[in-house]
Amino acid sequence: MSSEQQAVLKTNEAFYRAFSNNDIVSMEKLWSTQVDITIIHPGWAPLQGRESVMSSWNQIMTGASSSPITCVNARVNVLGDVALVICTEILEEIELIATNTFVLESGEWKLIHHQAGPLPQSNNIHEGDILH
Repeated sequence: MSSEQQAVLKTNEAFYRAFSNNDIVSMEKLWSTQVDITIIHPGWAPLQGRESVMSSWNQIMTGASSSPITCVNARVNVLGDVALVICTEILEEIELIATNTFVLESGEWKLIHHQAGPLPQSNNIHEGDILH
């Protein structure tokens, strides 16, 4: 694994740590301030712009239903100054599939998009078909 892939995965891990710990300050630092950001939480309409995205995190992290989340099976693909991570999120007894998109900003990987949704019941995709 390249050093860039490792750096992206480290930022991805920090994202899930902030999420799991309801740490809004750390969450805000992980998102780009130079690129328009977007998010699609499960069951929510797409949100665009830093104010809307951070407001959604504040709502989730201060809500009564907030609970720890774990990221497993993270796969990374670096494409120049952009990187994609596809992973499985485990939230209590629920498993979701997530895509996190990062951009290299002032030497640090920053989130520009997160989307999570239910895993399909029958998954015919083989491990090598997703990302190498």
